[in-house]
Amino acid sequence: MSERGSRLLSWDTAVIVVTVLVLVVASGAVENFGTSRNFTFLLLDLLPIALVALPMTFVIVTGEIDLSVASTLGLTSAVMGSLWDAGMTIESIIPLCLVLGAVLGALNGFFVTVLKLPSLAVTIGTLALYRGLAFVVLGDNAVADFPRAYTSWVTGTIGDGPIPNVLIPLVVLALLFGIVLHATPVGRSVFAAGAGEQAARFAGIRTGRLKFWLYVVSGAVAGLAGVLWTLRYSSARADNGFGLELAVVAAVLLGGVSIFGGKGTLPGVLAGVVLLASLQNALRLQDVSNEALNIVTGVLLIVSVLLPNIVTSARTAVRRRRQAISPER
Repeated sequence: MSERGSRLLSWDTAVIVVTVLVLVVASGAVENFGTSRNFTFLLLDLLPIALVALPMTFVIVTGEIDLSVASTLGLTSAVMGSLWDAGMTIESIIPLCLVLGAVLGALNGFFVTVLKLPSLAVTIGTLALYRGLAFVVLGDNAVADFPRAYTSWVTGTIGDGPIPNVLIPLVVLALLFGIVLHATPVGRSVFAAGAGEQAARFAGIRTGRLKFWLYVVSGAVAGLAGVLWTLRYSSARADNGFGLELAVVAAVLLGGVSIFGGKGTLPGVLAGVVLLASLQNALRLQDVSNEALNIVTGVLLIVSVLLPNIVTSARTAVRRRRQAISPER
């Protein structure tokens, strides 16, 4: 099969096509789905998933995972509310929240790359730790009344159109992450580390340092998502972002990133984010409960892991069969 044909039949292309179909069908079948107002809400809803999915793509491509991102978001939100309640200015709080996210990510990176602990176990532990600290900081309270200039910008749109202002930093970061992953030596090192860490080390790639900084970036971006989440709802709570890690991982894997590392593209991941957010949005408009939405997300997560493996196994079997038949001819 030609390279062009392989691309047309790739998982990424399939996800993009399915996403377009879902948007078209939902616009015609679900009341209010195609309105400009709902389009704005859809983009605002997918923002935190898309933001956190950017560095998560890098982490999973290296063969690791970070399940603490939602708790990092929640702890950042709680600290933001606590500092605002204490009288600090929002201009001082936002940079501190980004630094806090980076520090939390660095702690994950230290456990994984220095102490050589499994990332799954580490980030499950810090998922609980960071969420617990969020409740220690803020308890069950909620802090509101953030500066209107900031909350209005986060919830506002560009001009009179339906595109939210916060899509601007998302697009900038998506372009930056995409260029780094697909067009720089750093991106090639990320893929090499995921394809075979020992081979990558022999090639001179410092995989431990690479993964450490990926966790730092993951934490910092989760901190940014926490700031934007808090400003969007004008409410700092310890349970903000609860369960978001499931949606992020589902979107990344749905976008074609292999859970075993070494494979994936950022355009595919962004298509996965849009697909997941669109399905959730359409179901909410149909008054589907949050519990049912979690079921849908879980099913998509299983499908995104299972189906690519089935397709790969089928392709391998067909290739071997052709190779076995060729000598006979």
